[in-house]
Parts: sequence; C-alpha cells; structure tokens
Amino acid sequence: MLTDRVERWRESGTMEDVLGRQLFVHRREGAEGPVLLFLHGFPSSSYDWRRLLELRPDPTALAFDFLGFGLSEKPRDHVYTLAWQADAAEELVKRVGSPPVFLVAHDMGTSVATELMARDLRGELDIELAGALLFNGSMLLHLASPTLGQRLLRSRLGPVFARLTSERGFRLQFSRVFSPDHPLSPEEAADQWALISHNGGASVAHRTIHYMAERERFTERWHGAIRDWPGSLTLAWGLRDPVATTAVLDGLRELRSGVDAIELPDAGHYPQIECPEQMAVALDTALVRAVPR
Repeated sequence: MLTDRVERWRESGTMEDVLGRQLFVHRREGAEGPVLLFLHGFPSSSYDWRRLLELRPDPTALAFDFLGFGLSEKPRDHVYTLAWQADAAEELVKRVGSPPVFLVAHDMGTSVATELMARDLRGELDIELAGALLFNGSMLLHLASPTLGQRLLRSRLGPVFARLTSERGFRLQFSRVFSPDHPLSPEEAADQWALISHNGGASVAHRTIHYMAERERFTERWHGAIRDWPGSLTLAWGLRDPVATTAVLDGLRELRSGVDAIELPDAGHYPQIECPEQMAVALDTALVRAVPR
C-alpha cells in the first residue's frame, strides 16, 4: 500500500505508454534553459528527487521511474537493460520537442547517463546533451563495494532472495547506505518500501539488478564515455558512501583528468535525500559550468 506522501507524488505525474510499457512520468514546465533530466538509482525511483525539485522550482524538469521501479510497470518477462532505459529517456525527451537536456544522475542512473553520453560521442543520440551532474554511482564497479543484498540478488539465490525480501530486511539493508549524520528516517523507509513493493516490484529485483552485469560487459564503452565525452561533466560525491566509495571517486578523477568534483563530506549514498540543500547547490554549480550566463 502506498503511503500518503507517495500518493501525493503519484498525483504529480502521469502514467505514459513508452516503448510499449507503462512508465510513471513527472514533468514540470519552467524557465528557459536546458531541461533537467533526472535519472534515479537502484532500487528506488524518481521519488528520490522530490526535495531537490522543491528546492529548485524554476527549471523545466523531467523525472521518470525506470521500467521495473517505483510506480512504473514491473513485468516479469522483461530483460531489463540500461539500453532500454536510455531508449525510454530519449523517447520522453523527444515527446516534448527534443530540447537540450542536462543530466542529473545517481547510482544506476549514472550508467544510463553514460550510455547516453556514449551515444552522443558516437553520433548515435537523437537528443542534445547540455551537460551532466553524476553522483554516487558505482561507474567503476571494480572499485565499488556492493551491498550484501546486491550480491545475493546477483547470485544463483537471487530469485529466492527477491521473493523472500521483507520490509524489515529492506529497512535494515537500506539504512546502512545512509550516513550517521543523515540517518534514514522511518517515514522515508516506509515510502521507499511502498514504492519498491508496489505491484510486486521486490520480487523482480533479481532481474532489475542486471545493470551491474552490464557495467562489467560495457566497461570499455561507458568508461570511454566518461573519459572522452566532450560535454560539461561535473561529479558530486557523498564521501560517507559505503557502496560507491571514495575509491570510485578517485578512479573517476584519474579516468577523466581535471573533472570538476564537489565533495559532500557528511553525506552517504543518497545525498539528494540526506542533504538536499547541498545537492541543490551542487546542481547550481554544475549548471553554471555547463551553461554560463
């Protein structure tokens, strides 16, 4: 059952048919400039962006739940790929006239972003990228520290573990990726579980986590995009993240020499939830670098 807070979020968007599937889409008209395209992480949804959207009400924004997540359809027969999610992002942008977009991506969403960047680099993208802000994503998987739950979902026990996942177990695992300075609140935990379990989403988690295997399979393509994409790229990083650790941030700095990086010393894996005011400032900084006034 959805909480009242999540119900209000659902009322702010619509369900749209995208590439033959039903996706939850939140659109907001705003000031001139690039559309902010928000790409969420695993196992959450576009609900993660609500506070950042409230703090920065002026820009035009587009946020959606990836297939298999949040309020979107969660088919059991689908082969979940980041290429499909990137296709969906392109389609949603084209529906509003293909304006320039600025990517704001977290966790799994950073790999959707790097796929869009790779397409742009190769002349395969049908939309214009104005810049990108990527944060706390295990883009260099060999340097990251996946959670126990992620490791189990990727194992042969994945289907069983997904079916047996309970709200109590989820809260325990999820709370560990938040920093001690910004702990997971009971209300946030209830909201996140409501979205994950909606329409049986927890039971397909062993399928939706396929993106981690893709990070291994497409290492050259996506690492190359981070290194060589000519657009404006800014990183922001919660330094208390136990998953996308500072080792990942150091590796990204080495991969893309001179990349702008904004450090958030007291934040964990979810800065947009833990300290949205700091993330809003990071977004402002990244936008100014990408689109000077």
